[in-house]
Amino acid sequence: MKEPMTTDQLLQGLKHYRRIARQDMLRAPETPWPDAFLKHAECRREVYVALGTYAEKHAPDDVITHALELYQTIPFSTGTPENEHPDLKGKENALENFFLLVGLDPKTRREARSRRPKLAAPETVSPGEVATGS
Repeated sequence: MKEPMTTDQLLQGLKHYRRIARQDMLRAPETPWPDAFLKHAECRREVYVALGTYAEKHAPDDVITHALELYQTIPFSTGTPENEHPDLKGKENALENFFLLVGLDPKTRREARSRRPKLAAPETVSPGEVATGS
């Protein structure tokens, strides 16, 4: 287990991740799915900003607990096409990067991951409902 991080170290790490996300936002037009890549990078950056803001007022252990709580609210999007659900995948990726930054125990991350909700299937309308307006 890594030695606990100070708030300054945590903020510095998040700042580094924000810069990477910003660079990815700038290179989005060069990717196969520019809109999805941009959204993914924007969502990662938003998570890093939110965690940084939280870290300014809370102890590092509280920030980790908060990040785990956020992680547990993100529906699984694993197995979907690469360009689908970039917002969910971006948030998930950002939080997993954060867990690497702080040296979170893999068992703790797996436990949090197991509590995440399933991705809701899009609502489908049967052909009969379309024809009758039901």
